[in-house]
Amino acid sequence: MATDCEAWLNANPVEAGDLSDSFLSGDEDNGVSLISNKNINEINGNWLTSTSSSIQEARLKAKAKRRLRKNSSRDSGRGDSLSDNGDVVRGSLVAPTSPKSKLLDRKSRLGKGRGLPKKGGAGGKGVWGRSGEVYEQEKVDEKDPNYDEAQENCVYEAVVPPLEEKDFEKKVTPIVQEYFEHGDSNEVAELLAELNLGTMRSGVPSLAVAMALEAKASQRELTSRLLADLCGSLLSRSDMESSFDKLLRELPDLVLDTPGAPQLVGQFIARAVSDQILSKSFIEGYKGRVDCEFTRSALERATVLLKMSLGGLRVENQWGAGGGQRPVTQLIKEMNLLLKEYILSGDSKEAERCLRDLEVPHFYHEFVYEAIVTALESKGEKTFKMVLQLLKSFSASSVITVDQMRRGYGRVYLDIAEINIDVPRAYFILEQFVDKSFNMGIIDVKLRDLCPCRGRKRFVSEGDGGVVKLESC
Repeated sequence: MATDCEAWLNANPVEAGDLSDSFLSGDEDNGVSLISNKNINEINGNWLTSTSSSIQEARLKAKAKRRLRKNSSRDSGRGDSLSDNGDVVRGSLVAPTSPKSKLLDRKSRLGKGRGLPKKGGAGGKGVWGRSGEVYEQEKVDEKDPNYDEAQENCVYEAVVPPLEEKDFEKKVTPIVQEYFEHGDSNEVAELLAELNLGTMRSGVPSLAVAMALEAKASQRELTSRLLADLCGSLLSRSDMESSFDKLLRELPDLVLDTPGAPQLVGQFIARAVSDQILSKSFIEGYKGRVDCEFTRSALERATVLLKMSLGGLRVENQWGAGGGQRPVTQLIKEMNLLLKEYILSGDSKEAERCLRDLEVPHFYHEFVYEAIVTALESKGEKTFKMVLQLLKSFSASSVITVDQMRRGYGRVYLDIAEINIDVPRAYFILEQFVDKSFNMGIIDVKLRDLCPCRGRKRFVSEGDGGVVKLESC
């Protein structure tokens, strides 16, 4: 607006006699006027001259002057202003509408600071302080009405209440079951330490042994190792003795679920004495005061094993190693013994139990391979038929999966050339064995068609000159 007024004033210059110096600032608003010219009259606060054009020009000039005064007071000396005689004076500062003007500038007007964020970036809503700032320990005010001298040197820590008897089995059973899977005794010790067993410590060995009675031989071996690792770090010898005392008293109930519980508990006792977690006088302390038949049987079993250990038998290997931990040569040897025992006895149920006890379902293809080779090397029809019946039984009961059966037959197909060196009729016997296996539903047609055939020799007609030709079937 100030620029427009300046342009209008330049287009219509103001003479010295048109505007008198008698106009004082604020006189127009107060309605006070000083008349120095007889030709000028005042009507409703407006100056009237002899001509109407002069009146209009004076009115516009006065209005422009008021606006310029108003803007100049707001800008505080910035921009354009009017001098006392109404001339426009251009300032050297930027226009107030410029983005670089101080009117829109949010920086400090005091000239302090370096333009950094407020409080170094630690201020603002939801901010707890600048990153990396470490607060010092707050000093206690003794004059505080809530100050308590007794709590000044207190140390607070989490306290786990002792485990109750009703929750003992529910908390410890999953830990032992997971141990049977991973076999890490250190993890078991850490989990049991977090439970704060208290007086229930002696119940851990008895619960672990009771669960191992219904488990496999490899898991019983893990249980014996667990008891040896826990003794001394988490359990004491007295805890072990009280735990095995409880097991011997509960044998009549354990026999209902596990008929062989007395012999197994006796083996656990002998292993514990051998691992030095039970004293040698533990068994002798029961002499003459045992009335239960099952308890007497368990103690006798432990005594026999300890006497045999003096003759060279290692009690540490009484459970045997787990399936995956045994060497391959040992597994092959046990499978051959299993086959020989089956051919002599003909008991497929016992053969199935022995195969399951090996705990190597991923290695059952070796059993199929050894069974077929045994049938190929046999001289009579009895072994041939018994091997077929055994494979049929294992296939029907899903002891040996289809994949393991296919891998076993495939290995025989690959090695038939070497087997034929020792067994001249191996190709012929294998064809018969594969055909009967297909008829009994042991293998499918695809596996049957993969059976290799030996090339046969035939004599051609005399017109060919008696040349011997080879052809494959």
